Amino acid sequence: MQKEYKAYTLQTFKKIPQVQKLPEEILFSIEAVGKVYPFRVNNYVIDELIDWDNVPDDPCFRMTFPQKDMLTPTNYDEIASVTGGGSSQEDIKDRLKEIYLALNPHPAGQLEENVPLLDGNRLEGVQHKYNETILVFPSQGQTCHAYCSFCFRWPQFVGIDSLKFSMRRVDPLIQYLRQHPEVSDVLFTGGDPLVMKTKVFASYIDAILDADFPHLKTIRIGTKALSYWPYRFLTDADADDLLRLFAKIAEKGKHLAFMANFNHPQELKTDAVRKAIARIRDTGAEIRTQSPLLANINDEARIWADMWAEQVTLGCIPYYMFIVRDTGAQHYFGVPLAKAWDIFRGAYQNISGLARTARGPIMSTTYGKVQVLGINELQGAKVFVLQFLQARDPSWVLRPFFADYDANAIWLDELEPFGEKSFFFESKPV
Repeated sequence: MQKEYKAYTLQTFKKIPQVQKLPEEILFSIEAVGKVYPFRVNNYVIDELIDWDNVPDDPCFRMTFPQKDMLTPTNYDEIASVTGGGSSQEDIKDRLKEIYLALNPHPAGQLEENVPLLDGNRLEGVQHKYNETILVFPSQGQTCHAYCSFCFRWPQFVGIDSLKFSMRRVDPLIQYLRQHPEVSDVLFTGGDPLVMKTKVFASYIDAILDADFPHLKTIRIGTKALSYWPYRFLTDADADDLLRLFAKIAEKGKHLAFMANFNHPQELKTDAVRKAIARIRDTGAEIRTQSPLLANINDEARIWADMWAEQVTLGCIPYYMFIVRDTGAQHYFGVPLAKAWDIFRGAYQNISGLARTARGPIMSTTYGKVQVLGINELQGAKVFVLQFLQARDPSWVLRPFFADYDANAIWLDELEPFGEKSFFFESKPV
């Protein structure tokens, strides 16, 4: 029997029975902050993930419902003043655009550095930052089953076309892959590519498989569907078709890496998600798990140890602990690098070797993925020990470097190089 899907947005969230019992102050803040950050939630999250007796502290509530402190006091007061009032829509849009642009909507050079060229023209809907991997943003996948309140891709959903990545035709992608034999991995992302009907998603996958590129080894799918709508793999009308598509990838000799976003152990406890994980693994796909480290949601070593251990039990492979990106509500969700390292180390000390496939804490910076290896003492001074796990220049990978210790720093650009005027990579062209 198909599970009925019901989504709620900013215009309809007050119709949720559980929400109707919340204090008026919380309802108002959801409405106000929801004008800035996109809001969408569905009945699975509402009924099976959120513990409404623990709201507003419940982690799954905070992951999906906008929180007042996600805006600075100045921005909140500005938006609150036009919420429920008589301001024109044009006036509100103008104010919102100013706020969006101040929130660093595209960090790490996504617009300036990552968009490749095809025959001298920008290849829209694709990012190519690292030699081996390209990211593809299908236009039909530019929404999600529910929106994460911390999502670094929030610009995809706020209705400003100039901030979006979106691919409308698959032919240019095939042409680009033909011209770039260094690419071994294609990562479908969004939004969430698994909001697409299987028939639509298959048009992208089949085109790649039919091209039969010998250099292409792996197809990745970055998705939150397992966490926010596991019925996509169980009872949706085309669920079986989707699983057959996954199996087809393996049959064609390609590896399918299912990149699942789990942010809290609570998301792993339902019968639906456990059954969905088993069905996906039966197709030959490997499920790798990743999450940002989030203040107010999962910033405890015990939470990560429990989450990684449960993922291994279910047959998933812990992959990355990310530092929350320097965009959007970083001031609310950000965790200092020193604390992040303590959390990662504390979690590692309490898991088996099978869960120690997880790597972190990691910042996805303009230059590449920078891992905090630890905190040590060098020449009598306390320092961060860092390295690139992935970089625009492959020669930087696994080259240790040092930064002055700063207990409050939450991103690379807040660090000072130890004993040098600049980091070795800052003098290189990006």
